Amino acid sequence: MKKIILALGLAFSLPQLAQAGFAEGATAYNAKNYTVALKEITPLAKAGNADAQHLLGLMYYMGRGVTQDYKQALEWHRKAALQGKADAQYVVGAMYYTGNAVIQDHKQAVAWFRKAAEQGHAEALQALGLMYRYHTAGLPQDNVIAYMLWNLAASYGSANAAEQRSAVVKNMTAEQLEEGQALSAAWKPNTPLPQRSRTGGS
Repeated sequence: MKKIILALGLAFSLPQLAQAGFAEGATAYNAKNYTVALKEITPLAKAGNADAQHLLGLMYYMGRGVTQDYKQALEWHRKAALQGKADAQYVVGAMYYTGNAVIQDHKQAVAWFRKAAEQGHAEALQALGLMYRYHTAGLPQDNVIAYMLWNLAASYGSANAAEQRSAVVKNMTAEQLEEGQALSAAWKPNTPLPQRSRTGGS
């Protein structure tokens, strides 16, 4: 499952997170001026700003501007995740998956990945796809669901998911491929993802 762990690194780039009161901290972070970033975002994070909580969590995770502290990273990411921040939900899932600063719990990992994936988070979709493809973390082996998840992740820009999708197609029947494409076309962000397919289970 090294592929999942490798995919986790993709979550730690900071997308455009500019908003009132947060732009200065994000700009400083992107410019690697972590002292300024910490000064700007800490009060916002403590006040409940989910973007600031996610960024502060990343700083603790990476040891940027602060001493690396995975427990603090998890705490700040969990606060943002509980507010529905998909990037933070993905990181919390990753930490449960790897057992980083928390007792390893694949069911918790799947639950958090699913929350992020249902918002269209590319890396979470990619990770869930791997779990369905390789029958890990208590999920059934289901190539159709894996294909669907990778198809969606690829549409959100994941090159890894596009590669995985190309590989799994070789092991799928025409009927399975048709179902995977239909499921992908029917799904809308912020709605539940299917947990089983009709044709793809083992």
